[in-house]
Amino acid sequence: MTSSEPPRTDPNPPPQRPDPPSPFVHSLHVKSERPGERGLPKSSVEEVELEAGGVRGDFNRYRHELLADEPTSAVLVMPLEMLETLRAEGWPVAPGDLGENLTSSGVPYEELQPGVVLAMGSAAAQITRPCDPCRQLYGLPYVGKDRGPEFVRTLLGRRGWYARVLRPGRVRRGDAIRVTRT
Repeated sequence: MTSSEPPRTDPNPPPQRPDPPSPFVHSLHVKSERPGERGLPKSSVEEVELEAGGVRGDFNRYRHELLADEPTSAVLVMPLEMLETLRAEGWPVAPGDLGENLTSSGVPYEELQPGVVLAMGSAAAQITRPCDPCRQLYGLPYVGKDRGPEFVRTLLGRRGWYARVLRPGRVRRGDAIRVTRT
């Protein structure tokens, strides 16, 4: 080949795989204590303060009344990708609807297992156990009593993960999440 000829290129180059997206905090959710109300759906906020007992300003009646505020259930984490799967199945679930405090993006549901640590902002939380679906979900406007049992069955093994706060601190929407396994 002479210097005046263009370089030859492969007419069928191998496909380039995009890098997987870096995990980040998609959204954050809280609901303050309101007499007679449950902890869902939760409202979106721009930032939260994680404390040993959970998210400052958030009240979870189940955790408070039945679990005596045990620290292993301080925060509920749900991957956005699972919410998207549920929407594709016909359930109009929005971030915060299932009572989660933190909706992640880029962390596959199956990677969230007991012992996994999520570091974000100045805080860190360790996954402790899956959250089981309950009848409180019947209260969502698109569920109700008639569809409640079906929705609970749909969420078996897909309701999110409880976590304990290892390092208190501030978390903001959009913060990167560093995932480590212990």
